Amino acid sequence: MVAIGGISLPRFVAPSLHRQSFSPPAIGFARFQNRISFRSTVALLDEVEKTGSRAAIVNRKVDGLVKSDCETDFDATLSNGHARNSGKNLGVLSTVGNSTNIKWHECSVGKIERQSLLEQKGCVIWITGLSGSGKSCVACALNQILYKMGKLAYILDGDNVRHGLNRDLGFKAEDRAENIRRIGEVAKLFADAGVICIASLISPYRRDRDACRAILPDGYFIEVFMDVSLEVCEARDAKGLYKLARAGKIKGFTGIDDPYEVPLNCEIVLKNNGGSPCEMAEKVTSYLEQKGFLQA
Repeated sequence: MVAIGGISLPRFVAPSLHRQSFSPPAIGFARFQNRISFRSTVALLDEVEKTGSRAAIVNRKVDGLVKSDCETDFDATLSNGHARNSGKNLGVLSTVGNSTNIKWHECSVGKIERQSLLEQKGCVIWITGLSGSGKSCVACALNQILYKMGKLAYILDGDNVRHGLNRDLGFKAEDRAENIRRIGEVAKLFADAGVICIASLISPYRRDRDACRAILPDGYFIEVFMDVSLEVCEARDAKGLYKLARAGKIKGFTGIDDPYEVPLNCEIVLKNNGGSPCEMAEKVTSYLEQKGFLQA
């Protein structure tokens, strides 16, 4: 059910504050004339009828909601069967990719409030490198350090994400690009929530990593390059994947028959100089401290 104060719509029971009536064709789950302009209290109730709308409004209250609970000023113009909103705190409908007639909804609790609550700033730490370079180990060590410091972090591990969100993707170039795009978007949401998001995945193509950087504010995408040679990674071969790739049983394996593009302007480089994952993670922690991410 949709309740709109001060307007008499078909099948609406309203006080006699305003006398307006009209009966256009139904569009969506409410009936409106082609253009309506009003200042009113709006409340979304539990019941929705596709063929009409009903409401009972008494002294500016709707089923216990008062004016301050849900109030808006807007000018609604129907466009392609949808209400196009403009006015205070409202923007026009947008088209993003294949998604049409969508509008970004703002909330009074924003990024600053979430960061204040967590006493930290959300960001994305993007750990990239060859298979076997130690990405996951460093990610886990970093997560543990931050946890002990009372900071909230979450790891998006490449293999883990492919168990669920990206299980429909393979390892062709276009699938890898989509894999990175999805993880980048999820990481962005974590950062916006105030969480320190640690993305740990090969991400071999520079353009895909740069695309993830581009969707975040400047400075909030921290690229960490695991500078470990192919020879060392192949010698480790913890998963046995290099052996399978050399035998031709895995095609398009990064470093063997598919390229890895080294970052050109990453924030942190972790070299294989005998340091433990914890020592490498400490370098990342120091960077976060210096840049002010560990405080609100």
